[in-house]
Amino acid sequence: MVDSTTETGQPKSSLRVWSERLDLVGTSAGKFFAWLILPLMVALVYEVFARYVFQAPTVWAYDLTFMLYGAHFMLGAAFTLARGGHIRTDFFYRKWPERMQASVDLVLYLFFFFPGVGFFLWVSAGFALKSWSQFERIVTSPWLPPVYPFKTVIPLTAALLLIQGVSEVLKCIEAIKRGKWS
Repeated sequence: MVDSTTETGQPKSSLRVWSERLDLVGTSAGKFFAWLILPLMVALVYEVFARYVFQAPTVWAYDLTFMLYGAHFMLGAAFTLARGGHIRTDFFYRKWPERMQASVDLVLYLFFFFPGVGFFLWVSAGFALKSWSQFERIVTSPWLPPVYPFKTVIPLTAALLLIQGVSEVLKCIEAIKRGKWS
């Protein structure tokens, strides 16, 4: 639940409240999907033991770890955006006043982030739907694992990024109004 007052007891602006609610979506998803590291680790450890201790390498471990790592990486993107962890070249940016930083961020979100991620969602949703309709499997692997659940990760990632992007835009607008980041 998002608290509607600041640390000083003042009421939060509606922009800040909505931004925090949207942040909750990205951070909750990131924390939930972080648990993918456990099956990834189990599969890797099992493969290492099977290959080097028992001299019996598996057919499935490489594919499973490859898919789980990709899903883990992608599904953490919105969480990373919420935490400000994406790469930023801020040689000049960090010296600018906060209102200017927010203005530049807002323009970049509106003209680059949203069109790019929106296109990513549109294309990947069709890609995932086609994969589900065919119950697609990876034909390059001898055990033919299903790939359609993992292709669903792509539009899910885009949707989570769009939600987090809206939160970031609200933070930018708030910072432009106040002259500082909240």
